[in-house]
Amino acid sequence: MGTLSWPQGLVGRPTVREAALYTVEGGAARCLTCERRCLIPSGKVGYCRTRINVEGRLYTLVYGDISSISINPIEKKPLYHFWPGSRALTFGSWGCNFPCPWCQNSELSKQPPNPQTANYLSPQDLLETTESNFQGTSISFNEPTLMLEYALDLFPLAKRMGLYNTYVSNGYMTTSALCKLRDAGLDAVKFDVKGGFESVRKYCDADVGLVWRNVRSSISMGMHVEVVVLLIPGVNDGAEIVAEIVREHLRYAGSEAPLHFSRFYPSYMMMDREATPIETLERAYSIAKREGVRYVYLGNCPGHRYENTYCPRCGELLIERYLFDIVDYRLGSENSCPACGENIHITGRFVA
Repeated sequence: MGTLSWPQGLVGRPTVREAALYTVEGGAARCLTCERRCLIPSGKVGYCRTRINVEGRLYTLVYGDISSISINPIEKKPLYHFWPGSRALTFGSWGCNFPCPWCQNSELSKQPPNPQTANYLSPQDLLETTESNFQGTSISFNEPTLMLEYALDLFPLAKRMGLYNTYVSNGYMTTSALCKLRDAGLDAVKFDVKGGFESVRKYCDADVGLVWRNVRSSISMGMHVEVVVLLIPGVNDGAEIVAEIVREHLRYAGSEAPLHFSRFYPSYMMMDREATPIETLERAYSIAKREGVRYVYLGNCPGHRYENTYCPRCGELLIERYLFDIVDYRLGSENSCPACGENIHITGRFVA
């Protein structure tokens, strides 16, 4: 637990709002936003450093504190089977509830929020003051679960504007948080599964079974789900770990949910590691296809044939990609293979 170091008047700042999910236990506050369920004494912050107990009440420090904002192709999340070709207003804040030593966005996720220097944007301003050439929102860069309160206000506004809402998440939110997000208008989640049971416990101090639970719950709630695994040499790239991940994917997500294996590049505390060999990624692809996952992809491999979507029945090339761009889209309005008629699992329509 950290200690409060900001002056009095903290609660009056625009990025500091009462938390949506917590209970009071004595003078401490039990955060119910993520599965760490931190018990936070007065004057302290929790594991992620975005929740603070002020005199027995829990507050978020990141309501509308936007650390980064851009408009990205939905394929960058990556969400390959959700409104292909569309663009999402993408933003994030500070902090994380996972300690991943390979973090790709450590300059944001490893920094605590500071309400004194916060870049505050209200949900209305976020949606109305940016360029209009986007079809949805995406909370990303750091862990979006930490922006729960902001999402609960933003998503209904976005829905009224005809936009979709997505999360790029490690999937460690509580069921209560997930239900609130669903009710507010969350349409799709890209779940980052960090590895098998032992590797996630060792490197993330977390229970990957809770992530898989949320994968299944999101699908049962009607959300679109895709799963991404960053394969890291010596961490989670062994054939046995990959086979475990594939089995859990089939058990909790099913054969229709896309499964992505992404290439690791040296970053943060793992600058001394090599990039993941392409052969390792291709082996993971083969394992997943052999076990019955219908849509498998390789990421961070520009120009690789497994960036593309193929018909799982006849092998016809259906969507050709290069990195985040769709080069050719051959599915019709019914999302069926033009060669054999197989129905292809796509949520939304192609945005040319």
